[in-house]
Amino acid sequence: MTLTKAQLTDWIHKQVDLPKTKSAVVVESLLEIIKETLENGEDVLISGFGKFCAKKKRKRRGRNPQIGGNIMLGERRVVIFKCSRRLRDRVNGEEQVLARDKPRKKLRIA
Repeated sequence: MTLTKAQLTDWIHKQVDLPKTKSAVVVESLLEIIKETLENGEDVLISGFGKFCAKKKRKRRGRNPQIGGNIMLGERRVVIFKCSRRLRDRVNGEEQVLARDKPRKKLRIA
């Protein structure tokens, strides 16, 4: 199953007790910050989660599958995600969940 923006918004709404509209603004704002940072060529490091990097790809020879001919693909930038060791261990069920990492009860924001 894929986690969507709508599901993230609902989760924030329930866990942090924010109205859905404000939860949606939080999700959109976070994603916009990440996008702008990557556009500027900077990395985004989220401790305990991972690192987003914009990597340059040089031009290369490719193949057009419709006509079978060779073409040159131009330079471009791609986004790479490198997960943290902590996340990788957790996904693989190898990490013991520490008390500070356990999900907390609803948070109240004044």
